[in-house]
Amino acid sequence: MIRLEASEYESFEDIKQTDDVGNEFWSARDLQRVLQYAKWENFSKVIDKAMLACKNSGYSITNHFADVRKMVKLGSGAEKSVTDYRLTRYACYLIVQNGDPRKEIIALGQTYFAIQTHRQEVADTFNQLDEDNKRLVVRGNIKQWNQLLAEAARNAGVITEEEFAIFQNSGYKGLYGGLTVADIHSRKGLSENEKILDFMGSTELAANLFRITQTEEKLKIDEVSTAIDANDTHYKVAEKIRTAMLDLGTTLPENLPTPERSVQAIEREEIKKLKEPKVALMLDE
Repeated sequence: MIRLEASEYESFEDIKQTDDVGNEFWSARDLQRVLQYAKWENFSKVIDKAMLACKNSGYSITNHFADVRKMVKLGSGAEKSVTDYRLTRYACYLIVQNGDPRKEIIALGQTYFAIQTHRQEVADTFNQLDEDNKRLVVRGNIKQWNQLLAEAARNAGVITEEEFAIFQNSGYKGLYGGLTVADIHSRKGLSENEKILDFMGSTELAANLFRITQTEEKLKIDEVSTAIDANDTHYKVAEKIRTAMLDLGTTLPENLPTPERSVQAIEREEIKKLKEPKVALMLDE
């Protein structure tokens, strides 16, 4: 598990603001700087994804991403009005969840802004979503938990890229009856740059989310300390999930249908809908 140093807490705390009635909030422009995004254009794309996640969780976007303007000074000394957002802690959590995972500060931010009640809140509204948006929600959770699993695996002795590939394949082989990542990729008929997780329906994604969360927990509980034992743990956890599916008589993951559209395609479409101008109904004309 990633630990936050005091200085990292301060970097997020230092930019936190409080309004006249005591409500805390963050400026998106300030958060952009702390999260080390040089260009607003790139950071605004992360905000778009976070807004979509907010919508799919059943919350009002405007309640968490208040659109405001901010004055900034130009080189000439003049001031210019730019877009900014007044963010709640939950909005910040969604932003770092959708940020660039290669940035260490993003991983630290995910820990800092973690809201444990989020999973329960998502569960309360999940069944009201259509299949596409269910896929978006579960895929987003998998991104977060995969980072935690990677950290747990690293602590267990999985260090090199080759070791991580073996570790990953161990889990898939346990859940998919011996199929590797490459086998599943081929079975789904995907191109080289397409990810299998992006072409899973919500049921298949949920099975993999359970595999990931339970393996992360098992590695920590058993204090696994070698790559070989980590691989064995991943396989056995996944195999037990597969056995449970067999006992229940539910469809095994490799036999579930592959969606035609990727999660990214759905995400782009939903973000586009969010940005479409609202049509005013002039009923009194």
